[in-house]
Amino acid sequence: MQKNLVFKPRLFESLKTYNKETFMKDLMAGIIVGIVALPLAIAFGIASGVSPEKGIITAIVAGFLISLLGGTKIQIGGPTGAFIVIIYGIVTNPEYGVQGLIVATILAGVMLVLLGLFKMGTVIKFIPYPIIIGFTAGIALTIFTTQMGDVLGLTQESMSKSGELITEPLKTPGDFIGKWTCYFQHIDTFNLWNCVMAIGSILIIVFSPKVFSKIPVLNKIPGSLYAILIITGVVTILKANNPDLHIDTIGDRFHIQSQLPDMVVPTITWDMIRNLAPIAFTIAILGAIESLLSAAVADGVIGDRHDSNTELIAQGVANMVTPLFGGIPATGAIARTMTNINNGGRTPIAGLIHAVVLLLILLVLMPYAEYIPMACLAGVLVVVSYNMSGWRTFKGLLKNPKSDVTVLLVTFFLTVIFDLTVAIEAGLIIACALFIKRVMETTQISVIEKEIDSDKEADMHVSDENLAIPDGCAVYEINGPFFFGIANKFDELQSNIGHVRPKVRIIRMRRVPFIDSTGIHNLINLIEMNHADGTHIILSGVNEKVHKQLEKSGFYKIMDGNHICPHIDIALERAREFLAEKK
Repeated sequence: MQKNLVFKPRLFESLKTYNKETFMKDLMAGIIVGIVALPLAIAFGIASGVSPEKGIITAIVAGFLISLLGGTKIQIGGPTGAFIVIIYGIVTNPEYGVQGLIVATILAGVMLVLLGLFKMGTVIKFIPYPIIIGFTAGIALTIFTTQMGDVLGLTQESMSKSGELITEPLKTPGDFIGKWTCYFQHIDTFNLWNCVMAIGSILIIVFSPKVFSKIPVLNKIPGSLYAILIITGVVTILKANNPDLHIDTIGDRFHIQSQLPDMVVPTITWDMIRNLAPIAFTIAILGAIESLLSAAVADGVIGDRHDSNTELIAQGVANMVTPLFGGIPATGAIARTMTNINNGGRTPIAGLIHAVVLLLILLVLMPYAEYIPMACLAGVLVVVSYNMSGWRTFKGLLKNPKSDVTVLLVTFFLTVIFDLTVAIEAGLIIACALFIKRVMETTQISVIEKEIDSDKEADMHVSDENLAIPDGCAVYEINGPFFFGIANKFDELQSNIGHVRPKVRIIRMRRVPFIDSTGIHNLINLIEMNHADGTHIILSGVNEKVHKQLEKSGFYKIMDGNHICPHIDIALERAREFLAEKK
């Protein structure tokens, strides 16, 4: 009975053989992953347009639920860079705001649960690879763009309520082109100290693994945490000696609450559902793709096999619950999952410990996060965007067939210039259209003119001799599925070979594996048009499956069953009889 269940959390399976040795490995891995997740959660929260603690709350609540209920042993869930663009767009939209984000995330959670319950986990994996790479690279470039204001330390002047002229961080439009236009317009406010701190953060993240690679304890600490600790210390000292030094910190822009907020259930109206459904769908699809990709990568490393449907249900539950506590969308995080594996994590207990570690940090250490420079977090996100871009893969895909390159570039540019919702929808439509075109190209129609070779014909039944095709008859061979776009090929083929219109057309369907409703409709139209022109149609070699589909559709109402023949020799005999009657 257990095998038939859709929802099978791996935690309970892991506990059956759990022991002290495994717990110690999970404990160490959970602590390290919690430390790794801290700077990323803060950075993702701020970049998404919400407060820093909301990123950590997401990592705590969603991370705990994904590990508790998920279909993998070692997946670590939480906020990821992929959602930054979507979240920022919702939060900064006056029509939606934070309330809209909560509703969209809950809707996305419901969609993910439904995908899991209807066993759609395997279907998600078939989304074309160029689409995944295209919007991932597009997101990476967009994240990089959003951080340039803090990397360069750009500011703007505005009027306060009291009428004073004040300098504040640069506020940019939501679109890609608008942001860069705004940056160039305010480049005269460039702050060298901010830029130095951002570059310093990037250099520390890049080189600290090499510097501490041979030191047992220090080589476990992520470069982003080294960057935050070092740059925060440097900026604190510089500000103490020079109070007028202008380097914005988290505390200058946000007030951090060191506690889990109370659960708040939002008011959801039908209008909100209707307006936010497309955005929620994008969040759900993006979350499903990223979590299942992460799970697949992890499977390859530890030799396991995840349950994709259970994982989707867990991701859905996490995204339904997390926003009730002020969190943002979450999914499986590849970098944190790999950190978990590399440090010995082998069961969902490591993910639960990682969430507990983050909770303790939130309750005890968060007040100190106010001293972290915004330029430092911008540096962290620049590295995230670089790692996320997959530029080598992107470059490699440009050598693929033109259809794949088209899907890749369209998805990439739409992601950058417009938004992810448009990019995913357009990418899927183009990919489907190109797939249909390829399938159509696999269906070939040929004309057999004089005689049919008995040695090559599998459906010849009565005669073993070559069969002559009578004058006034044309035999058309269909090789492949019969669906839309096929019917008009008959006339095109006839005009290309320059023959007069035949009195009888035999359509051989022995190599037609299936026919869809559109194909049946086109076949009916083809028969009606030919009958109107005085051309008789005979079907030959119709297999049982296609025969049943034609019967169910009411096809026999317009065509006599005697003219649907199992073999070509019978079809030719019917043709001779018809031609004799017309003489």
